Amino acid sequence: MSSTRTETRHDRDRRRRRRLLAAATVAAGAMVGGLVTATPTTAATATGESGTTAAAATDLITNGGFEQGLTGWFVNNGNAGDGGTLVPTTDAFAGSGAVLVQSRTSTGSGPMQDLSGKIQAGQTYSVRARVKYTAAASPATKQFFVTMHYGGATYTNLASVTATKGQWAQITGTFTVPAGQSVTTARLFVETPWTADPAADPATHLMDFQVDDVAVEGAEPPPPPRPGSRTIEVLGKLPGEHNPLISHKFGADGFGMVDGDRVYMYMTNDTQPYAPDATTGISPQIDYGRINQLTLVSSEDLVNWTDHGEIQVAGPDGVAPYTNNSWAPGAVQKEVDGETKTYLYYANGGGSSNVIVGDSPLGPWEDPRDTTLINGSTPGAQDVAWKFDPAPLVDPADGEEYLFFGGGPASASLPAAERFNNPKNMRGIRLTEDMISTEGSAFVLDTPVSFEAPHVFERDGLYYMTYSSHFGGNDFGGNQTPLPGYPGGGQIPYMISDDPSSWPKEAYQGVLFPNQSQFFGAGTGGNNHQSVFELGGRYYFTYHAPTLNKRINGTTTQGYRSPHIQELTFNADGTIQQVVGDYAGPAQVKDLDPYQVLEAETIAWQQGLTTRKIEGGSAQFGDTAPNLVLTDVDAGDFTSLSSVDFGDGAGALTAEVRPLAAGASVEVRLDDRAGPVVATLPLGDAVGSWTQVSTQLEGVSGVHDVYLTFTGPEDVDLVEVDTWTFEAEAALDVTLTAGTRCVAGRVVVTATAVSQEQVPVMVELTTAWGTRRVSVAPGRSASHAFTTRAGSVDAGTVGAALSARVDGADVAADAEADYGARSCG
Repeated sequence: MSSTRTETRHDRDRRRRRRLLAAATVAAGAMVGGLVTATPTTAATATGESGTTAAAATDLITNGGFEQGLTGWFVNNGNAGDGGTLVPTTDAFAGSGAVLVQSRTSTGSGPMQDLSGKIQAGQTYSVRARVKYTAAASPATKQFFVTMHYGGATYTNLASVTATKGQWAQITGTFTVPAGQSVTTARLFVETPWTADPAADPATHLMDFQVDDVAVEGAEPPPPPRPGSRTIEVLGKLPGEHNPLISHKFGADGFGMVDGDRVYMYMTNDTQPYAPDATTGISPQIDYGRINQLTLVSSEDLVNWTDHGEIQVAGPDGVAPYTNNSWAPGAVQKEVDGETKTYLYYANGGGSSNVIVGDSPLGPWEDPRDTTLINGSTPGAQDVAWKFDPAPLVDPADGEEYLFFGGGPASASLPAAERFNNPKNMRGIRLTEDMISTEGSAFVLDTPVSFEAPHVFERDGLYYMTYSSHFGGNDFGGNQTPLPGYPGGGQIPYMISDDPSSWPKEAYQGVLFPNQSQFFGAGTGGNNHQSVFELGGRYYFTYHAPTLNKRINGTTTQGYRSPHIQELTFNADGTIQQVVGDYAGPAQVKDLDPYQVLEAETIAWQQGLTTRKIEGGSAQFGDTAPNLVLTDVDAGDFTSLSSVDFGDGAGALTAEVRPLAAGASVEVRLDDRAGPVVATLPLGDAVGSWTQVSTQLEGVSGVHDVYLTFTGPEDVDLVEVDTWTFEAEAALDVTLTAGTRCVAGRVVVTATAVSQEQVPVMVELTTAWGTRRVSVAPGRSASHAFTTRAGSVDAGTVGAALSARVDGADVAADAEADYGARSCG
């Protein structure tokens, strides 16, 4: 999982966690009967010079007493290093329920509730919560905070208490939200004080603790703002460009997995938190904590991409509901117990990684475990700050299974220079044959200047490690100059080894891919995440860049990333030439076959469209595959297909549609969005019902880009489209030849039709000297001579209209044959 900012998460964490207790207006705590409390100051009761307003007492917290279990609560996931487990407990301060937070990976890992849409800028609120810890090895007293995360880099402590071990303590205070504070994101959580390396003394910094009776009292939540459309209306991928891969949604951390002749691209669903303002069209900065789905697209040619929708991996309705997030996927296929399955690994925030299993690359998906695969108990991984970014490898040489993972701040026990240049913050580990458990202890990846995203692939007996490089800062021993040849910040370096389990620093080769901002300019910098896949004997490099975000909002981007691909070029010695990022992207590897059912969500270029999942399976990919349709279709919107090979000709186009307005149609153009219309497909008047509509095509042969533009009434949704099907132009296996001869000084034009059909064919011959109908028996020929009554004729053509009944259907076709000039004088 990667961020678009040019600094490490823990650097940001230290800077942004400005513990502004003044904002919380909490006075010194007082000991009352063994209970430590923080005494609040008096809240404002009316609008004053500050412009703030006291809030009427309405509790904004859901299930603050945990009487409904964990409803409304989850572990703080605002940073990659955050992670833990919430467990309901009956050891409560009041009532029958409280929450116990266990297995914390950071000091910020505590119970969290999302108050976005409830908190208002300029208002004053009161906050309270009960906390207790009991671990024998923990200190006698410990400070706790209630903190608000306003998104991005803004964290504010609201109130605190110093608790005594074994006793419930109460945090109380009031806080005022600054009038200018953005409250698009407002998430409240309980935590312990930040420290640089909490894992060095977990009993002091990462102890389990309990929380009960949480309340935030203030003004009634405001009515929700009018949401803006999530449909991307700009032309985000220009016709002719092959990057970004898709323009109707975002996707990051792309991992390419090939099955047969199709590549499947699994991605972090950056579209999930995308929420553009109804007035400005600008979304708040991306909030990774809200992402619990993976996005999946696939292609056979690297230009026409089919949208397979989202996989609900984590969260209460997810395949693995015990995980909160799904970032940075990695996938591989393997035959286990005689069945080939797809194993899809993902990051559950920064604290752990997990796996789900599919019957095919498109699912359906199931959870083979009830706990995460990689976590704080994984042997050899305890010193890894971020146990995420899992990337699997099944070694083609011997079938052995591996998982590579990790990243984040280097261990504080290392010397500063080593923390920077060789942070040893990533790992590899063997997987069991069933791909759903680990075996043995994780081994260290000595990857120079590494940040995250380890990925290994094999080519010609050599193993290649790619990863992303860090930006320096205190998490990596301070800002230093890398050793000569080592990467700078936000780049993709690579290494070569002859053993997938051995990655010494000497295997380092150089920078494979500079920072993407070098190619795409302002607003596209930050970290990256990559993979490599082989398709048709060529190797391709995947990465992301906020290029679609930039085309929506200009150089002020909000971190929404889009998938890109470039082809790799290898030198004779196995090293790789540095990759140059561009909008051109990879060459299309094959023409598209139109004579099949095509999902309408297969797109080369488009504008103004989006997709949604509907009931039932896919007509193209099978009953168990998800089925999507094009939707939010307005007049002037278009979709397209690249390099479609119509061969000798297409005779018809049929679409499965659900018209939403009468009078709509689709205009078909070739090679140019603004080119002449070659056919019009009326969408019919069965408004609200799924139906098939068709139109005839003429003169559509050879290889063309196809543009399908929607027309109809303005300011209404026109249609939803499920599939496109082109039908080949009807043909009969009849050969027509023509010639001339002289008879009594006059030219005679002859025509002969030879049929290889199994049924009789009627042939209507046409010349300048008349028309003649002849019937050609199966496997036979028929001829006719046209007398011209002229001593000489110029070169010309005999036309023929062919007709027959084949397999119960009437089939018609045309044919022509040329003859040369002749003189009989």
